[in-house]
Amino acid sequence: MTKKLILDLDTGVDDALAISYALGSPEVELIGITGTYGNVLLEQGVRNSLAITDLLGHPEVKVYKGLPHSSTTDSFEVLDISAFIHGKNGIGDVDIPDSNREPETESAVDFIIDAVKTYGKDLIYVPTGPMTNIAAALKKAPEIKDEIGKIVLMGGALTVCGNVNGWEEANISQDPEAADYLFRSGAPATMVGLDVTLQTLLTYKETQQWRDLGTKAGNFLADMTDYYIKAYETTSPHLGGCGLHDPLAVGVAVDPTLITALPINMKVDVEGPTRGRTIGDNTRMNDPVKTMKAAIDVDVPRFLNEWPFAVWCG
Repeated sequence: MTKKLILDLDTGVDDALAISYALGSPEVELIGITGTYGNVLLEQGVRNSLAITDLLGHPEVKVYKGLPHSSTTDSFEVLDISAFIHGKNGIGDVDIPDSNREPETESAVDFIIDAVKTYGKDLIYVPTGPMTNIAAALKKAPEIKDEIGKIVLMGGALTVCGNVNGWEEANISQDPEAADYLFRSGAPATMVGLDVTLQTLLTYKETQQWRDLGTKAGNFLADMTDYYIKAYETTSPHLGGCGLHDPLAVGVAVDPTLITALPINMKVDVEGPTRGRTIGDNTRMNDPVKTMKAAIDVDVPRFLNEWPFAVWCG
């Protein structure tokens, strides 16, 4: 049976690539996108998700508005570094037509809960921004932690440095309290962090192959990703490409064998100088039941070679 997939996105460049990966994977059905904040404001991210799913030929994918700021703040402003990396519009400042669709009236939090109740273990939830929406859903309906199939999140760093500071990864930094709530909730979660996403890189060689497809989708994704690669040349010139953060999380949701994962109950530091650090939870280290896994290695060639192109070829 085809698994049902929800993407929770702050739709910037790598989120857009995650959408394309999900839509091109026959193993899963993308039943909805829940919007969040981070790379862009919530409204811009929702606009991007609607426009991108239209461009990729999938207007049936519904988009839901999530929470516009963290669980501990009253507002959110896009950081200058986020605008530099993703562009002011979040998608590399590439212009694509606005969708004539509107987001659904049901909230993202209620949609997540309803989807778990409907699909149960067949549902995979993939948050690639802050964990605010899923934490709110777990607080509202705690029982879904035992009913959902799995959660595959892009965020955190266990064996490598963070990309905000020496220990903190960007998605976790937006709402450490929400991430900590998810990590400690007992929900089945796999952390796909910088440990593996910075091993999976795209270069101009790959984007040229996409452009050579001669499709609107291929051209858009290539132009957008070239902007992203250019930003990486400034922020991380040692890498030689751009990290495939969010698409790898989707790839792992589709095929868990892409990674080697360490079973470990985790927490997020929410106080003190290491606020935002993702680390093992000392209070649960001896618990024989490990509800979380952290990706520590990835089969890079297989991930890059199996990228689903089907959605771009029409």
